[in-house]
Order: sequence, then structure tokens, then C-alpha cells
Amino acid sequence: MKSLTRSTALLVFPLLLIVGALVYARFLETPEISSAVARSSTEQILTTKSYKIPKTLQNQTEIPLDCNGYNHTGKCPNHQISLNNQDHRSNSTCPDYFRWIHEDLRPWSHTGITQETIEKAKPTANFKLVILKGKAYLETYEKAFQTRDTFTLWGILQMLRKYPGMLPDLELMFDCVDWPVVSAGQYNLDGGVDPPPLFRYCGNDATLDIVFPDWSFWGWPEVNIKPWGILLGELNEGNKRIEWMKREPYAYWKGNPTVAETRQDLMKCNVSEKQDWNARLYAQDWGRESQEGYKKSDLAGQCTHKYKVYIEGSAWSVSEKYILACDSPTLLVKPHYYDFFTRGLIPVHHYWPIKEDDKCKSIKFAVDWGNSHKAKAHNIGKAASNFIQEELKMDYVYDYMFHLLNSYGKLFRYQPSISDKAVELCVESMVCKAEGREKKFMMESLVKAPSNTNPCTMPPPFDPPSLHAHIKRKQGSIQRVEFWEKSYWEKQNLKS
Repeated sequence: MKSLTRSTALLVFPLLLIVGALVYARFLETPEISSAVARSSTEQILTTKSYKIPKTLQNQTEIPLDCNGYNHTGKCPNHQISLNNQDHRSNSTCPDYFRWIHEDLRPWSHTGITQETIEKAKPTANFKLVILKGKAYLETYEKAFQTRDTFTLWGILQMLRKYPGMLPDLELMFDCVDWPVVSAGQYNLDGGVDPPPLFRYCGNDATLDIVFPDWSFWGWPEVNIKPWGILLGELNEGNKRIEWMKREPYAYWKGNPTVAETRQDLMKCNVSEKQDWNARLYAQDWGRESQEGYKKSDLAGQCTHKYKVYIEGSAWSVSEKYILACDSPTLLVKPHYYDFFTRGLIPVHHYWPIKEDDKCKSIKFAVDWGNSHKAKAHNIGKAASNFIQEELKMDYVYDYMFHLLNSYGKLFRYQPSISDKAVELCVESMVCKAEGREKKFMMESLVKAPSNTNPCTMPPPFDPPSLHAHIKRKQGSIQRVEFWEKSYWEKQNLKS
């Protein structure tokens, strides 16, 4: 190539790429080779940096919503979207928390995913979703609580509209219950029986469930929580209503305390005639809120205190993203669960850690420390709200879904198929028969046209030293706060 002129090289190089791609495609079709690729490591599978968007134009017109046609035929429309062979590269690198995709899929990185392992996830799954040639097919096992399954499926359909035809064929089992159930202790990841790949909204250190964005990103009709794309802007505006320095100098929490003992324990930290732990805590009555039109549960209007408390419910809680969105420091009671983005949060940078077994004293110290170190405290709040606004915007939610499912699909060692019980799922089959707030939220979160850029570029996986350093850094920050807190209360005891 060195002997070619620059203009000649520019003409020849694309031809070489096309020929190479055709050869590689034939190479992958060889059974021995495709099996070897399926058994390759997560590091090899998950580091694809660009994707070709096969069905989009730079100024793509909206995908039609054909309710008349669907209501007449009862069949999902076959929208023909103009092909465009231009390679649209990503204009951004994914947020760092995307690295956990590698870790979540590591149990299957060497063996791949078989039909047997998929079926092992069925006993607790609410549904199985099959994606074939860009279309979705649903087999329902058990209806989920409220509309969790409905809006999870709606969200996946929107991602398929945003990146049409870009995912490999796959099938997945989804459990919409809060608690993770795939116990890591039951499986030997160095060989033996593979764990079932089961998707859900949260996980913990003792389980292998694959975490996925929760339903509320597309709206939660039962409690009038709007789609994230709308709510995120309202939360940003709500932050501006009261300057942080003018907010109430206390820790605020509002929620349902009846769902968990740890929340009932938190309520003991409320202000009383005998004691003020610097906390202002309120029980949320969703039944009354529903009757009164949700006038007292406006999330954008809750940035009124200098500090906000996050505490888990029966497991992880969707409220965490709403609480972090205020630029008031989040006092985060020691969690037992994580969702897809919270592993990217750093103690003392994005939030202030609170002891689980001594909440009242821990909250009292945190507020006193913040009121004595106002600039540092406010910086913690701003770091969290910036994280939510910039790294958890809806585009990144879709990109996370895409990269997770794309990487997951590449691990398959068999060709997914549609069972007799499965039905085709499309936007029309969901929104055309929806009513009330459910339909409103679907229309507000509808992806109207394919993206004209690729998903963000995946960051590399952790190597063992960097993962160890990451975990050690977080532990060190928490231990430092615990030391400060201990010293604080020792001084208070001396004074008394």
C-alpha cells in the first residue's frame, strides 16, 4: 500500500473492507468456527466499537403508527424503512457504568448460552421474548405486578425502533419481581452446570441475575410517574426553583415505609419533641394520592431540602434516580442491591454513605457535616445531579439496552425460534388497545424514527487489578466517613 497514491488508496481501501467482510461472513458460517466464536471470551465479544445501521437515513422520516391497519387486520404492520449502507459512527463513549455489562455476562463468556440454560430460567420468569430479524415475539407465563411487564416490553420495542435490524437473533427470560433469585453459590463458574440467564431490574453480590433498565423509564401509570425523557427535564427545572443554600437544612425522605423493616426503622429518626436527628420524614399514602390527583407527589417539587435520603424498599427502589436528580446530597443508607447504573456511583463523590444499623446517628452526623462544609456538600449533590442528567439521559438508557442485548445475543450457541404460544409484539399491538394514562405515557415515550448515529462506544471491561482498585476505592471512601462519624460522636459524648 505504501506505493499507492493517496487518492488511489482511498478508492482501494473501501473495496478491501467489503471483500474482507464477505470473507469473514463466510468464515463465520463454518460450523466449527461459529462454535468457537460462541465460546470466545467476553472481552472479545463485547468490545465492538461501531455498528452499521442498515435501515436508516440521515434525515429519516417518522415510522408510521398504523392503528387503523392493525385494528382492521389484527396483524403487526411490516414497515418498509429505506436502506442506507452508510456507516454511522458513534459520537460518544458510553458512561463508565456500561463496563458492568461485561461482568454481568461473564458467567456465559466461555461456554456460550444454550437452549437448556435458557429454559432453566423459566420457573420464575414472567415472560419470554424472542427477537428474530429485528421483530419481537412474546410468550407470557404470568402477568407481572401492575404494568411492569407492559412498560418493560414497550421500552424494548422503542429500542428496536431506535436501532432497527441491528440486534442479533436472541431470546430472553424476564422476571419482573424485585428480588434476584439466581444464587451464585449454586454454580461453579469454572466449569460444570451453567447458571440460567435471567433478566430483572436489580441484582446483588450473591446472585447472577442480569440487570436491565426498569419499567419506570417509560412511565409508571399506577403512581403517575411520567416517562423519564419528560421527567428528567422537569427534575432539572425543579432544581432551579430554590437555590441550594436557601433550602431547608435537613434530610428529607418521602415514601412507603410499610414495604420493609429498614424503612420502618428509618421513621424512628423523624423529629420529635424529645429528639431532632436532622431528618424530616414523610409516609406516602398512594391510595390518597390517587384520589386527590397526585398533588403531593410531584417529584420535581421535592428539591426543597439540602439533603435527601435514599433507602431501599423490599429490594432496590426505582426512587433512587429521582432522589439523585436533586442537587441536594443524597444520604444513601447502605444498599444490598444494585441496578444497571448505580454501580457507577462513587461514595463521597456522588452520595454520602449512611449506616444501616445506626441510621439516626449517621443521618445526624451527615447533616451536621454538610452544614459545616457547605461547598463540599453541595459539590456532592451537583455531582449526582450531573450524573443523572448527563449519563442517565434516555439515549444512554437505550444504548445500555442495545449493548447488553447485542452482547448477550452474540453468546448464543443455537438458533432462537418462535414457539406456538408466542405472538408477534409491535408498537401497534400495545398502544392501539391501551387506554388512559397507560396510553398517554406510551405516546409520550414513543421513538418516532430510527437513530442516525450508532450507539455510544462501549468502554473496555475491567481487568482484575482495575476492578479490585475500583471496589477498594469505594470501600475506602465509606470507611473514611465511618471514621469521621465515630470521632464526631466520641466528641459529642465527651461534651455531655
